[in-house]
Amino acid sequence: MVSIQNTTQSIRNQRRPKGYISSIATNFIHKRNPWVTAWWSCTFPGFGHISLGSYAKGFLLITWELIINVHAKINLAIIYSFTGRFELAKHALDKRWALLYAGVFVYAVFDSYRSTVDLNKFSILADREHSPIIPMKISTLEINYFDKRNPWVAEAWSILMPGAGHLYTHRLPTGFVVLVWYIMISYFSHSLECVHYSALGAFKQAIAVTDPQWMLFLPSLFGFVMYDVYVNTVEYNKLFEIEQAKFLVDNYQDPVFEMPL
Repeated sequence: MVSIQNTTQSIRNQRRPKGYISSIATNFIHKRNPWVTAWWSCTFPGFGHISLGSYAKGFLLITWELIINVHAKINLAIIYSFTGRFELAKHALDKRWALLYAGVFVYAVFDSYRSTVDLNKFSILADREHSPIIPMKISTLEINYFDKRNPWVAEAWSILMPGAGHLYTHRLPTGFVVLVWYIMISYFSHSLECVHYSALGAFKQAIAVTDPQWMLFLPSLFGFVMYDVYVNTVEYNKLFEIEQAKFLVDNYQDPVFEMPL
C-alpha cells in the first residue's frame, strides 16, 4: 500500500509541476490574465508566448514578425496612416508580403490566449497537489539557484539595456535573444544616432537619419521587456518562498501539529 501511494504521489508530481529549474533558466507557471497575454501578442507576435515561457514558439513567431513586417513595410504604412498620408501608406505597403501577415498574426493572438487559460488551470492544480520544486541546478556551463531578487533592479536594467533585466533574473534564453534583437533594431533604425543628435539639439538631422520602419519596433520591445521582467521577478520571488516553506514543513514541522484556523 505504501509503495502504491508513493508511486501515485510521484506520478502526480511529474504530471503537474509548478516550475522547472535548469542551468540556463527557471521556467514556471503562474496565474495570468489571458487578455494581457493576447495584448502582447497583438503588439508583437511572439511576446505573449515568451511571457508564458514558451520560448521555441515565441522565438519562431518573433522571427516571422521581423521578416514579414520589414519586407511588407507594415510599420511604414502604419506611420503614414497615423499621420493622414493614406496614399503614401498604400504605395509603401508590399501586398505580396502583407497578405502573408494576417493569418499568423491572428494565430499568435489566439494561441497565446488559449495557452494562458490552460496554464492557469495547471497552475491551480500544481498548487493543490504541492508539486515539489528543485531549488538549485549546477552544470558545466552555468549555475542557477533560487534567491530573492529585486523587481525594480530588474526593471532598471531592462530600461538601460533590454535583455539585461532577464539576465539578472537568470532567464538566459529571453535575455540573449532580446539583446540580439535590440542591437539589430537599434542598428537598422539608427535610434542611438537619433538620441545623439537630439541631445545636441540637431532635431532635423535626428529625423533625417531615423528609419521609421525599424524605429516602430522599439516601443513594443521596451514595453514588453519592462512588463515581463517585473512580473517574472515578482512571481519568481513567490516561487522561492513556496519552495522554502515546503522544505521547512517537510523537514522541521511536527506532522501532528495542528495549524491554527
